[in-house]
Amino acid sequence: MSDKILVKGISAKGFHGVLKSEQIKGQKFIIDIELSLVLKNLRDDLNKTVNYAEVTEIVVKHITGKPVLLIETLAENIANEVLSQYKKVNNVLVTVHKPKAPIKFKFKDVQVQIEVKR
Repeated sequence: MSDKILVKGISAKGFHGVLKSEQIKGQKFIIDIELSLVLKNLRDDLNKTVNYAEVTEIVVKHITGKPVLLIETLAENIANEVLSQYKKVNNVLVTVHKPKAPIKFKFKDVQVQIEVKR
C-alpha cells in the first residue's frame, strides 16, 4: 500500500455537459483527487514529493478549460495529465462531482470516479 496525498473540494465553474444549456450557462464542478506515491524519507524536501498546489492548478485548468461532453472524460483528462507531469505518482483517483446535473428528480450529487495507474 502506498502513501497518499488527497485534495478534496476543488471547485470552479465549467461548461461541460451533453446538453446545450450546460455548455452555454455552465455550472460549478467539484473535484476530489487522490495521489498514491511514496512519502517516506522526504527529509522535509518539497522536491521529493508532489506540490499539491500545482496539482490543484491542473484540476482548475481542466474544469475551466475546453468543455467536454462527459464528466468521465473530464476525470480521465485530469488523471492522465497528473500522471504525465508527476513521475513520482503511481496512480491517481479523480472524483468529479456535478451537484447541479440536469436530473428532474431530487438528488444530492452526481459523482464519477476514475482511477488511472501507471
